[in-house]
Amino acid sequence: MSLNIGRQAVPALRRCGSLLAFPIVLATCYVFAQPSLSALQAQLVARFGAARSALLDDWGRVLAQARNAGEEGKLALVNDFFNKNILFEEDISTWQQADYWATPLETIGQGKGDCEDFAIAKYFSLRMAGIPISKMRLVYVKAQLTGGGEFVQRAHMVLAYYSRPQADPLILDNLQKAIQPASKRRDLQPVFSFNSEGIFAGVSGAEPPSAGKLGRLSRWENLLQRARAEGFD
Repeated sequence: MSLNIGRQAVPALRRCGSLLAFPIVLATCYVFAQPSLSALQAQLVARFGAARSALLDDWGRVLAQARNAGEEGKLALVNDFFNKNILFEEDISTWQQADYWATPLETIGQGKGDCEDFAIAKYFSLRMAGIPISKMRLVYVKAQLTGGGEFVQRAHMVLAYYSRPQADPLILDNLQKAIQPASKRRDLQPVFSFNSEGIFAGVSGAEPPSAGKLGRLSRWENLLQRARAEGFD
């Protein structure tokens, strides 16, 4: 299914074009723990002021609700929360950097983020809601869009959920409200995927992480380290 959007949505993919520079590499494994919401609230106020405190409280309530839902219910709650409450903005405007991967706390604190930030925030949130890491992948894709009569192909990031290893994954995307199977998203061409267990050469849920001395995906490593410092580990 093709994705047709107006010109206003195209910058969301232009910004993510920097992902093309990342190699397919091996990442360190991390175990996620449940951070204290009160501790996160204190950090948020110290760094960003009190304006986003209500949004962090809302996030906590969504997580509490998601923990009692089935897996697809968890996906819907988390996907809707971030797509409705976080504005798309390029990193150069938000962080004064060409490319910055934000933690969920930072995305909520800013109230905005780019495609990587949406996918990362959903990944962490679903892990906190009880979805195993093995069922989720952050997926780098090339997205085909038409807007204003123009055809564009842009780098983009989405979150994929696998109900079982051989399943057609469900795609959580900041550009589309509906969660759809990957087979229905013909506008997305997957390149590689990763999670806290490692980097995967493709997007099959049955394949193991890549092995060997392939270097590091530095922004993902850095993001995980900062998330640990905030209490996510």
